[in-house]
Amino acid sequence: MSPSDGSFEAYAADRSDARVTEWLRDRAEPGWSAAVDNRFVRELGAGELDDEVFRRYLVQDYAFLDTLVGTFGHAVATAPTMAARSRLVGFLGVLTDEENDYFERSFEALSVPESDVRDPTHAPTTLALEDLLERAGREGGYAETLAVLVPAEWIYLEWARSVADGESGSTPDRFYLAEWVDLHANPEFESFVEWLRSELDRHGAAVSPRRRRRLDRLFSRTVELEAAFFEAAFEAPDGRRTAPGGPLADSGGEN
Repeated sequence: MSPSDGSFEAYAADRSDARVTEWLRDRAEPGWSAAVDNRFVRELGAGELDDEVFRRYLVQDYAFLDTLVGTFGHAVATAPTMAARSRLVGFLGVLTDEENDYFERSFEALSVPESDVRDPTHAPTTLALEDLLERAGREGGYAETLAVLVPAEWIYLEWARSVADGESGSTPDRFYLAEWVDLHANPEFESFVEWLRSELDRHGAAVSPRRRRRLDRLFSRTVELEAAFFEAAFEAPDGRRTAPGGPLADSGGEN
């Protein structure tokens, strides 16, 4: 087997502590870097993100939440041990309680119409993410479900941690921006993401090379769509884009 064939076996050949999740992350470049460091994250961290952009983003994220909860529920059903099921159920509680409470308070503060919350128009990227997560569970097993859940959660840990560490230069003062960072940059979430990664490390290393290539495709596609999800928030329904500073750009492109 060639050292440069791109397989996990080749990646692990000279690494005593090789992790499947690190191999998958490397394979997902440049999408990974675009997902964890982008205009949305930088403007959020600096407290400069336009409310209309965040409103569009939050409505779509809440629309996606139902599918995410369902995918975690599928992971609970297919997890091989009771310990794993317990850990997943615990995180489901966070999604349906603390995070849901955040959404409700933020929607009120941002004056989001009830119709947009209860019956939103799903953006193309949102639909693509929902379809990917549903197919991963429907057509695969526990490992495939992990291959979409790990990047979805790991990306949020990474960008939020960079904001919390001050890499963006300042911190947001609007509560719905600050709390969105806090929900994803805390020891409990970091511990859960590390556990989720360890599950994919273990199960991903045990599957056949052919099945591992499928995990690779699922992981990379999730990363690609997560990066696009942030970018889509800057686009209004009429196709115009929010320019730096807030107003919509007439040209449809960024200034």
